[in-house]
Amino acid sequence: MASVSDEHLLCPVCREVFSLPVLLKCGHNSCKVCLQQFWLEKGCRECPVCCTPSASDRPPINLQLKIAADSFQERRTCQSPDFCTRHNEKLKVFCHNDEEPICVVCQTSKLHKIHNISPVEEAAPEKKKEISIKLESLQDHLKTLNKTMEQWDETKHFIKTQANYNEKVIKEEFQKLHQFLWEEEKTRLTKLKHEEELKTQVMQTKLNCIKEQIKKLSSIISDTEVAIRARDVLFLKDYKQTKFRTQHNIPQPECIRDILIDTAKHLGSLKYDVWKKMVELVKCAPVTMDPNTAQCNLRFYEELTRVQYSSKLLLPDNPERCSSRISVLGATGFTSGKHSWTVHVGYGSDWCIGVAQESINRKSVIFLKPSEGFWIIGLCNGDTYWAQTYPRTKLVVKNKPHRITVELDYDKGKVVFINTADSTPMHTFKDKFTERVFPYFAPGISEKGKSSCPLTICPMTIAIDVQ
Repeated sequence: MASVSDEHLLCPVCREVFSLPVLLKCGHNSCKVCLQQFWLEKGCRECPVCCTPSASDRPPINLQLKIAADSFQERRTCQSPDFCTRHNEKLKVFCHNDEEPICVVCQTSKLHKIHNISPVEEAAPEKKKEISIKLESLQDHLKTLNKTMEQWDETKHFIKTQANYNEKVIKEEFQKLHQFLWEEEKTRLTKLKHEEELKTQVMQTKLNCIKEQIKKLSSIISDTEVAIRARDVLFLKDYKQTKFRTQHNIPQPECIRDILIDTAKHLGSLKYDVWKKMVELVKCAPVTMDPNTAQCNLRFYEELTRVQYSSKLLLPDNPERCSSRISVLGATGFTSGKHSWTVHVGYGSDWCIGVAQESINRKSVIFLKPSEGFWIIGLCNGDTYWAQTYPRTKLVVKNKPHRITVELDYDKGKVVFINTADSTPMHTFKDKFTERVFPYFAPGISEKGKSSCPLTICPMTIAIDVQ
């Protein structure tokens, strides 16, 4: 194959290295795509160089020229990246339209002639700054993803910890129920056994008595029968004694009542009676607390009805958790109706109770006021009661409350706090609720060397009504 010089590798139409060159009848070559475009614009099939008409609309591919052009492109690709692969000129300017560096020959070509061009020395710092900003954004996003992955991994392990703890508590509570049932079963079986032994003993005594009567009566009958069979003189001789014995007063067998096992007492309404006794064991609170919303220094007791400040726990910072305040929300929210619960605040020196709306800011420091979604009262420094209005309202109380009842009327937008001891109102909030609200509890922080006073939701009275 004859060699082809580099200057003959440029298409006469696009002035670029041939891409799929075709050979015209006149001997000139052109890129296939360039030729088709030229013919379309010209309106006739002729050579772009010498205008010689072409008899065929599909001229053959010049394989030798294609091989030479492809080889030339490969050689240019292996050259320094600072040089244009098309013109083998140094890349000195940057095309902002196509976002690529080009050489001065490319700049004057029709591909870039009307584009926004600037020197590489100017374009590089500008584009580096642009990419650096995007890089920082990507790096920040990567940090966020990595941090989130760590949090999610911790959450996954914490879910297992939670499940194990819940399983342990459930087993313990059912063990108490089982123990109650076992003891109740034992008590009832003992009573049944005692009744069985007592009535068996009574019947045995009765049986022994009647056996003696049977033995005695059988002896009289036997002796009388012998006397009747004796000779007349001998019979009459013993007549008086025989008559006396036959007149012996043996009472009729008594009618023994209430001697059978009192099955009705033992089996009648058995499950109901046991269930009634379980009321003494079971407690039911109007609301419970949600540990998933609790700040990490809080611990819970009594089936999630008591909360107390304690040492810090390793907990995931899930979206529901209140990390800005040492507080916890109730497990059930309200969107309508009337609800009430009583909180035993004890002798704590600092606490807050009330209601909070679902959308409160749980992650940063906030003011406990209605405009932020809080309707609460609290005790500060052990001597001053405040309603968290804006500004705060000092509450005057005659008797220091140890139990406070919170009454929520969602539809009327009222939250009333009542001193349970004397039923006197302490404060009333009036507002308009627009979303779900939850009970709110914030126990005091423990003083040095002392345990903090817990907040406890008082259980309701359980009444069994049979209809």
